[in-house]
Amino acid sequence: MAAEDSYATQLIDGDGVFNAAGLDRFVKEAKVIDCGLSYAVVAIMGPQSSGKSTLMNHLFYTKFREMDAFRGRSQTTKGIWIAKCVGIEPCTIGMDLEGTDGRERGEDDTTFEKQSALFALAVSDIVLINMWCHDIGREQAANKPLLKTVFQVMMRLFSPRKTTLLFVIRDKTKTPFEYLEPVLREDIQKIWDSVPKPQAHKSTPLSEFFTVEVVALSSYEEKEEKFKEEVAELRQRFFHSISPGGLAGDRRGVVPASGFSFSAQQIWKVIKENRDLDLPAHKVMVATVRCEEIANEKYNHLTSNEDWLALEEAVQSGPVPGFGKRLSSILDTYLSEYDLEAVYFDEGVRNSRRHQLEKRALDFVFPAYTAMLGHLRSHALENFKVRLEQSLNNGERFASSVRTCTEGCMLEFDRGCADAAVQQANWDTSRVREKLRRDLDAHASSIRSTKLSELNNSYEKKLSASLTEPVGALLEAGGEDTWASIRKLLNCETESVVSEFSKAVVGFELDKETIAKMLQNLRDYARNVVEIKAREEAGKVLLHMKDRFSTVFNYDSDSMPRVWTGKEDIKTITRDARAASLKILSVRAAIRLDEKPDNIEKVIFSSLMDGTGTALSSQDTRTRALADPLATSTWEEVSPKDTLITPVQCKSLWRQFKSETEYTVTQAISAQEAHKRSNNWLPPPWAIMAMILLGFNEFMLLLRNPLYLLVLFVAYLLTKALWVQMDIAGEFRHGALSGILSISSKFLPTVMDILRRLAEEAQGRPTPEAPRQPVSLASQSNRSETPQPNPVTSSVPESSVSSNISSSDSGMEYSSPNLTHRRTTNIQEME
Repeated sequence: MAAEDSYATQLIDGDGVFNAAGLDRFVKEAKVIDCGLSYAVVAIMGPQSSGKSTLMNHLFYTKFREMDAFRGRSQTTKGIWIAKCVGIEPCTIGMDLEGTDGRERGEDDTTFEKQSALFALAVSDIVLINMWCHDIGREQAANKPLLKTVFQVMMRLFSPRKTTLLFVIRDKTKTPFEYLEPVLREDIQKIWDSVPKPQAHKSTPLSEFFTVEVVALSSYEEKEEKFKEEVAELRQRFFHSISPGGLAGDRRGVVPASGFSFSAQQIWKVIKENRDLDLPAHKVMVATVRCEEIANEKYNHLTSNEDWLALEEAVQSGPVPGFGKRLSSILDTYLSEYDLEAVYFDEGVRNSRRHQLEKRALDFVFPAYTAMLGHLRSHALENFKVRLEQSLNNGERFASSVRTCTEGCMLEFDRGCADAAVQQANWDTSRVREKLRRDLDAHASSIRSTKLSELNNSYEKKLSASLTEPVGALLEAGGEDTWASIRKLLNCETESVVSEFSKAVVGFELDKETIAKMLQNLRDYARNVVEIKAREEAGKVLLHMKDRFSTVFNYDSDSMPRVWTGKEDIKTITRDARAASLKILSVRAAIRLDEKPDNIEKVIFSSLMDGTGTALSSQDTRTRALADPLATSTWEEVSPKDTLITPVQCKSLWRQFKSETEYTVTQAISAQEAHKRSNNWLPPPWAIMAMILLGFNEFMLLLRNPLYLLVLFVAYLLTKALWVQMDIAGEFRHGALSGILSISSKFLPTVMDILRRLAEEAQGRPTPEAPRQPVSLASQSNRSETPQPNPVTSSVPESSVSSNISSSDSGMEYSSPNLTHRRTTNIQEME
């Protein structure tokens, strides 16, 4: 015996109570719950005291309780026990059933035996049928009635699964096994052939649902060693039993190990609640009761019948499989009982009362039948919804999906109605069927509308995405062919989307009129997108006009910033910039999607660019207003709905535009004039000629006396130093008067400072050189009221040219950085 625990647990006790908590504990402790589909269930059934538990213990090393031979034959296993088969791969669950034909339960109580046998067949992959060798060929001892009943009920209760029936012949005799096996197989085939089957399995062979295997074992009591050897050989067949070619290699419908506990519990519940497994007791015939009394009695029995009450309760919560057969069987039972009990009464009275009983019984059960039809209709409708959604999610066409799902659901409903049909009645289901058809059509119509709306919205979004930004870019560019490009873009994108949409709606199989209407709606939407974008851009026309003006005015044709040096024609540049801005205005003045000619651009340019700056008298203003094409609220040849900016609004926008851009032009003119002043330091040419003619004598005097040249040179150096130190050029930029006042206030301190420094340098004590502080362009520009090219920039390198000026005669020298620092300090003091 292996050391591993088999976790033996009683699954169902002798009273039929299912041990759910014990089974849950078993699958966890035995680690069955983690096996997935890699597990097998083996059950054993057979007569009481036939050695079933002994065989299981030797075969799977389990610890089922065995019979004590010295205490006589008695019931050892009560109910159903399960245990884990030790050392078997894959994980295998052994199931030991209570023996049949036990004296403890009595002769008539065979219900539990049939229930346990059906349970074993329903949950097991392999069922061992333990039987004595000498019972082969006997009608009762070989469990033939039990197998017959179980086969019949199992096919109705459960979906048939491939189960291996392994017949174990115990205590084999001298009769060769080759003779015993055909007899046993023939008996099993006869049992199968005699079992009533559903219509779908009328001709299904036994091998479709069961694999029959036969094995013989020696006597455990007389040939124990031989028995153990044969069991060991048999044990090897259970290794890898679920693999292809194994004992259960072709099994079907396997429940995952995590759901085994719940599945077994539900199967037992169905078996326990199903009355067809019970053997009904014979009822005592009442032969002397009148037909009326018999009919009333049967009707009363029908209303209180447990099967009927269970069926009625079940049908309130959902559809019941086999409803018609079950109800017909219940009705037929009582009608047959009536016929049997009233057979000796008058035929006319008997038939009349029977008709009344049948009508009364049908009226009584009709509400349940109506509820059953209602469930079938609801179930078919829900299936239609689910199938249609799945079909559409798989990419199937809508119309074909609706047809396929409708046909399938209607066929399912018809089958359900046929299954629910009561044999004794001829009830019409056409009204419920038509109601279902209307429900299916209504749901399909709702889904069609939703899908078409989603499809339409997706293509509208695509149109909006492909038109909005490109149209905005074209309007912002404001070229000659702006609206031609917009029309081309609109037509191209619209036709592309319309083509895709036409292909997408083919699967809906809509009529041509509906499709044409939807396509027209898409075209209208595309046009509306362009119009909305055009109106949005028209609201920002002034901003774009100023941007265009600034771009053309401040940048040349090479996109380089303009420098107002005095050579530029500001008037021409201003006119070009305004013309470009007017182009923006003319483009956005109206929507031009219909390719109709208009004179908007011509009218705007002729009215606003030609002679708009002249002042007019009041009389001239009234005269011009009558002839002014912009003194109106409509454009010629343009409908009001396509007008974005009216002529009057154009005129107002132009005035506002000119006022807001006038400052830019003024700044440019000021900068140009400042640049001219800053670069014009020489006197007029006539003054230069006069100086040359009048100063000829002085010039000759200097040539004759070189000492004068030295004095003049020294005077030049001092003057230059004063010029740089006091920044005379910069001071006069503020005007002549302010320059004279500033220079007069700084002249004496500057001269004293220069002399002091020259004296210190002559004594050999040079003054520490102050750090150079470059003149800030920003501070120089702040002195001017109008922007202009910075003249200080040109003065800095001029001062740096003479970095060191020295005189050998006077012994004086000074550097430009100090002078520059002094000049900067004086400028800051003036500010």
